[in-house]
Amino acid sequence: MMWLTWRQFRGSAVMMGAVLLILTAVLALTGPDLAARYAAGIAECVPGNTCADFFDRFFDDYQAPFVAVTLAVLVLPALIGLFWGAPLITRELEAGTHLLVWNQSITRGRWLTVKLGLIGLAAMVAAGLCGLVVTWWSGPLDKSAAPELAQMSPLVFSARGIAPIGYAAFAFALGVTVGMLVRRTLPAMALTVAVFAAIQIAMPLAVRPHLLPPVTGSFELGSVNVDGLQILPQGGGPLELFVRTTAVPGHAGAWVLSSELVDPSGRTLAGSGAKRGPSSTIAGSIPVSTTSGPCARTGGPPSMDACMAEVNRLGYRQRATYQPLERFWLFQWIETGIYALLTLGLTGLSFWWIRRRLC
Repeated sequence: MMWLTWRQFRGSAVMMGAVLLILTAVLALTGPDLAARYAAGIAECVPGNTCADFFDRFFDDYQAPFVAVTLAVLVLPALIGLFWGAPLITRELEAGTHLLVWNQSITRGRWLTVKLGLIGLAAMVAAGLCGLVVTWWSGPLDKSAAPELAQMSPLVFSARGIAPIGYAAFAFALGVTVGMLVRRTLPAMALTVAVFAAIQIAMPLAVRPHLLPPVTGSFELGSVNVDGLQILPQGGGPLELFVRTTAVPGHAGAWVLSSELVDPSGRTLAGSGAKRGPSSTIAGSIPVSTTSGPCARTGGPPSMDACMAEVNRLGYRQRATYQPLERFWLFQWIETGIYALLTLGLTGLSFWWIRRRLC
């Protein structure tokens, strides 16, 4: 049975192995130079306090490969469910070859165990290798990326660490189970992708933020969390402040779940929930003098640093709820465990279905 399963699967296995070998070789050859350039840039930028400029230049130079390898890890589990999981049983059912095997003293349970064990293990190894190699290679870029693409951000998190192993195992088991229920290859493939995509979208939106209680804190306003300011109407009105919803001071790489601008008494400022165009910012009006003092417009826009110092002195703050970067690996293990439980549930359903319902 092992030999037969390998014969049926070896073409896909060889193709996947070749792609992973090429990817690993490319990342292994370019990774040390990437890390060396990052280390050299950090060493040079610290004395001059120009790290922000270095991060922008460094990430821009590697943005295309960063996005490419991230998407590769994100798509791999879906491809495993689509091309390995869904056709695994439906192909046998449509061709009728399962009946021939079952009549050769091979029980249904053993038949399914070998298929799930051999191909499922290959799927997990492929996704795990891809995820860990990309995590190692992209380490310097994850540290220099904008908050929207930081390691804890929803999309990047799903393409790092050990989480892709859980995704691949679940996608494969989902494909097998859907194939048994539908019994037609093309509908099973379509349904597998649709269900897997829906769960992958629901996880960061509804589940992951609550895996651990988030942290809530108040932060002074400055270059880290303020995107800009302006005076409306031109010439002397309230100060309009634009606060980033993706960053909090002192917690680089944190996943910010909510952010608002509050007054000295802790009340949310009117309008602070409004977004400024397509960017991840909120706008709030602060009743600070714009005709005199640090925030005055005297022949040009006010000084950002001086005006922020005045706003902080008056007691205005950013209040944010976030998941800190330090929880990255804990979240990875928890989420992988959730997908492992889902995989076990689907596997149990597959064994029950093949013994009681499938003929």
